[in-house]
Amino acid sequence: MKISAAESVVMEALWRRGTLTSEAIMAEVCEPQGWTEGTVKVLISRLVKKKALAARAEGRRYHYSPLLTREAYVGAESQGLLDRLFDGRLAPLVMHFSQSDKLSDQDIAELKALVERIGK
Repeated sequence: MKISAAESVVMEALWRRGTLTSEAIMAEVCEPQGWTEGTVKVLISRLVKKKALAARAEGRRYHYSPLLTREAYVGAESQGLLDRLFDGRLAPLVMHFSQSDKLSDQDIAELKALVERIGK
């Protein structure tokens, strides 16, 4: 399932807070994003149609909860990035960041520890 950048903002609010009403979602995302209520309602509707969100009616309000986990989303997006830009390989991505001085000393230490852990 393809989630747009704008839709991912709505999903992040739900992943952080759990089940929310549309009013609560709007309170989380409208002001920081400069969005109107209408924009958020459209995004929620798209996510429900994509089956990324479940909608449960309670009286006159709907409560929305994520059907797509953040882990599944990050996994799919990460793999898509690797496939599109680096032929599905992680090493060229890391090399790209190292050559453009985007890796901090902490990043390098964490990568070394990860490689050590994987190698055991």
